[in-house]
Amino acid sequence: MRIRTPLTSLLATALAAGGLTLSATAPASAAGTVELATAAQLKTALAAARPGDTIHLADGSYAGNFKATVPATAAARITLTGSPDAVLTAGGGYGLHLNGASYWTVSGLTVTGGQKGIMVDAARGVVLDGVTVHGLDMEGVHFRASSADGVIQNSRIYDTGNDGRGMGEGVYVGTANTLSDRSDRVRILNNTIGPDVGGENVDIKEGTTGARIVGNTFDGSGLTGANYDDSWVDVKGNDVLVQDNTGTATTNDGYQTHTQQPGWGCGTVFQGNKSALTGATRLAINVTNYSATCPATVYDTNTVTGGNGLTNVQVTP
Repeated sequence: MRIRTPLTSLLATALAAGGLTLSATAPASAAGTVELATAAQLKTALAAARPGDTIHLADGSYAGNFKATVPATAAARITLTGSPDAVLTAGGGYGLHLNGASYWTVSGLTVTGGQKGIMVDAARGVVLDGVTVHGLDMEGVHFRASSADGVIQNSRIYDTGNDGRGMGEGVYVGTANTLSDRSDRVRILNNTIGPDVGGENVDIKEGTTGARIVGNTFDGSGLTGANYDDSWVDVKGNDVLVQDNTGTATTNDGYQTHTQQPGWGCGTVFQGNKSALTGATRLAINVTNYSATCPATVYDTNTVTGGNGLTNVQVTP
């Protein structure tokens, strides 16, 4: 297989020291596939990656903080992949930081330890698929700094927010108290979030538009009430779809919308969600700011058991 000179030169040390190998199964014009088994090799491969490359992790522990900064393209993505037994273990900071690393796919592997699990900054079109994220002081996965068109799907997030400050969201989109972070159109699909998530399972911040929260299973048994973490999902962005999710265990409501900045927290659509509020005394869907200029739509396909009812706004057939 033909390997580009930059990839070869950056990997030379790791090849000599640790047995890093490049697969030879692809045609001569294909990008590289890197098979690796140590943390040092992973750091080298992240720096060397180019559009079209695949980095495959052997099962095992990879201790450290790992960062990717090389952008790929929509037509030639960079893939970082491994099984759930390929575990990135951070002692602090971010486990995996995709900083400007647009059009990366991260699949299969586990991220644990540290302050935050997977941080996506200023990176468009990132896909996180089938990852496991747990054992963190703060949030599990964060799309930030205008990381638009990201996806987290088929993944498991639990045991976050262990510093006890209510900042352990499962999936966090945007930045609080700012409208400049346009992490728009993030899709949160078919994940299992919880238990022991020490913040909202999903938090959609003001300034972001078009998030899609579909087909997830939420467990709010880790909610503490600190920093208002008292629902599975808190929507402060605009034009968000919340559909076909199932939630259990909450200290307050199931889903909430809020207006943190004028003109935001509007246009949310709730459809087909199943809420179990056993032991709770609040609502499945609490729309805290409703008006003609800031609407929300709650369809009658949403259901609730326990609690104090479905919603505080008119239900749409």
